[in-house]
Amino acid sequence: MGVITLEGIVEDGQFGLPATDRLLERTRVYVVIPGGKFQPLSTIGSPRLVHPEQAAGLKKGMVE
Repeated sequence: MGVITLEGIVEDGQFGLPATDRLLERTRVYVVIPGGKFQPLSTIGSPRLVHPEQAAGLKKGMVE
């Protein structure tokens, strides 16, 4: 497997290459971000109780 290094830029969340660089369709690429920062689109946090003392009322049980 050969390696080619191309420089591109991210705009509107999409990675693009300069118009002078072309890759074949369906070419597998790997993006290395030197010193870059990643910002996730969203975060799903763990649920928290406003009153933790109410947790005892949330125990699972069997009902027949």
